[in-house]
Amino acid sequence: MAAPVKVTRTSQHYVGDVKKQLRHGYGVYVYENSFFRYEGEWKDGKKHGHGKLLFRDGSYYEGEFIHGEITGNGQRYWAALGNTYSGEFQDGELHGHGVMKYKDDARYEGEFVFGIREGHGLLVDKEGQTYSGAFHNNKKHGDGQMTFQNGDHYEGNWVLDQRQGHGVLHCVDGTIYEGQWRNDVFSGQGTMIHCSGVIYDGPWINGRPADVAKKITILGEDIIEVVEGSPASFHVQLTKEDGEIAENENGRVLRISAGIRYIPSAKAQTTSLLELIEDFDEKPIPTPFGYECINYPLSYISEEKQPQDISDPSLINRTEAESSSVPQPLSSDHELLHEPGGEASNRQEEYPKISISDEDVSLPPPNKRVEMGRVSFEGVVFVPPPSRFLHHLENNDKTKKKTSGKATGEKTEKMTVSQEKIEDSRSEIQNKERKGKRENLTVDNSNVTRTAEYVLMVEDLTSPPFLGFTLPTAFKLVRIVSEKSKGKMNRKSPSLN
Repeated sequence: MAAPVKVTRTSQHYVGDVKKQLRHGYGVYVYENSFFRYEGEWKDGKKHGHGKLLFRDGSYYEGEFIHGEITGNGQRYWAALGNTYSGEFQDGELHGHGVMKYKDDARYEGEFVFGIREGHGLLVDKEGQTYSGAFHNNKKHGDGQMTFQNGDHYEGNWVLDQRQGHGVLHCVDGTIYEGQWRNDVFSGQGTMIHCSGVIYDGPWINGRPADVAKKITILGEDIIEVVEGSPASFHVQLTKEDGEIAENENGRVLRISAGIRYIPSAKAQTTSLLELIEDFDEKPIPTPFGYECINYPLSYISEEKQPQDISDPSLINRTEAESSSVPQPLSSDHELLHEPGGEASNRQEEYPKISISDEDVSLPPPNKRVEMGRVSFEGVVFVPPPSRFLHHLENNDKTKKKTSGKATGEKTEKMTVSQEKIEDSRSEIQNKERKGKRENLTVDNSNVTRTAEYVLMVEDLTSPPFLGFTLPTAFKLVRIVSEKSKGKMNRKSPSLN
């Protein structure tokens, strides 16, 4: 057995086993510059076997040595960085499989090639985000999956630490995107199923859909005419910036509603507290027509239960149970629009309609989801007005009469006393006839929709808004006309053939 020998040369010295005057066995060696100190196994004058190399700044390596080099399994600590590595080494470099623990609590476990992350690995960063997949030159590169700090999860292709190529993103709110990526954002062809139910399938540019809807359009003339008491269908499209239909979009939720022109009451100064509270819920809505409107109630009738005209002889003997009720407005405080004998009532009695039973009506019209950029609201009915709307309707009538020209006013002024008497007697006769009709036909026409102009509105109620954007409300004017006037207009209209 070799005898221990102590060799001292200035600051460099060795204490340990020797063989043939070479360090061999176990010994402690202090290097000449005194920065390094090794204690461990030696073979033929070289560090070989298990040992520990210490640095003056507190750093160290402890593990396997082969022929004087750090090779094999070991642990390395960097005092200046606070990082610790445990794994495989080759010629002093991190090489093979290992675990690096960083001072900021980040952690990498996987493959190294001469000191850099290369191959497959698992990285947990200081925010707690985890990536598992391929690495190249210390960066995420190739196939991999990552869970972000907010809970979102991505699985797909990476290029130099950025998502690029094909990938799937599952967001914590339920949104899913599958498609192409570039520079870490949606780019190219892709499909998003938004947490609101909206589905967009089309091209993306810099993280935004290229063909997304920008506007709601209600189809039809500038003023759509609807026969009083009859259900109507309104067709709506979502259009892109270029005016084309946004066929790539499905699932956006739309609501249809109506309004009447808002006219402040002359009694506003004497309004009670309860009335103020009621009005607070009916804030005027700006329109593109130069005035504000307030919500007016709409009803909805299924396609299977459309109302029929009572002028059909086969309907004259319908029972009271089949025809006595009318569509109810959203408010429960509706009243008669006019007393018997009023002008509007007379006009309605000339063309009475069978009322719709309560069980046939669903209030209000249901919201609809868009399909390929299109949606239709069918069976929409403008119901009789609640009492609180009378002020606005009557004032609108007055306004309409003022703007209809002087001819009507002059005609009224020229009515003779005898004509007025004739009109009064005619009204009295019609009142009696109307009373008889109500008794015989069990039809309630005292509460009817006014033949007037309304504002139709279609709103985007998608929640949460698709990509944070809500489409602006669409407006269209609707004129309620009597069946008689509608018929006259059709007869006057030139044939298209």
